[in-house]
Amino acid sequence: MAVKTHTWVSLWFLLTAPVIVWDAFYCFMRPRSMIGGDLHWIWEPYGLYQNIDYVYGVEALQRNDGFPNAQSFMNIIETLLNLTYVYLTHVSGTTVAPLIGFAAATMTLSKTVLYWAQEFYCGWCATGHNDFKTLLVYWLLPNGLWIVFPSLIVYTLGKDIATTLGASRQRAATKAAMGKKN
Repeated sequence: MAVKTHTWVSLWFLLTAPVIVWDAFYCFMRPRSMIGGDLHWIWEPYGLYQNIDYVYGVEALQRNDGFPNAQSFMNIIETLLNLTYVYLTHVSGTTVAPLIGFAAATMTLSKTVLYWAQEFYCGWCATGHNDFKTLLVYWLLPNGLWIVFPSLIVYTLGKDIATTLGASRQRAATKAAMGKKN
């Protein structure tokens, strides 16, 4: 059975890869990537963002908060899995590709929901200082993309996996029935 491709899934994985790597290395390179650091020019937009989401800011760095780097490490693993899905789908045509994409999107979705839940349960400790417009434009909408698209990918690839399993079960039942007749 040929691997079913979804161009939009592959595009999401390909287009987000450089953004995710850039974001992860901002965290890994702190304080050099932050305002005043010698590498800040690479991450200039984070000069604004580190004051919107304190997880990315000086306070988290000073208290040696491990979450930013831990989530960045997970982002790198997810991105490697995303790119593996693209390769397996479009180059090698391996039937395991949907499972890899499903697992990667599930990781991304789970981690993003955890990030939001952490913020909610700590009383908006890293973002609660923002006015609603700033929070909406710079935190909710951009981060919400990492809930919406992975959810759609999980649904789409999960449906493909279920269809494949159902077809395999049907073939096995047909083969077993034919074996009983002989």
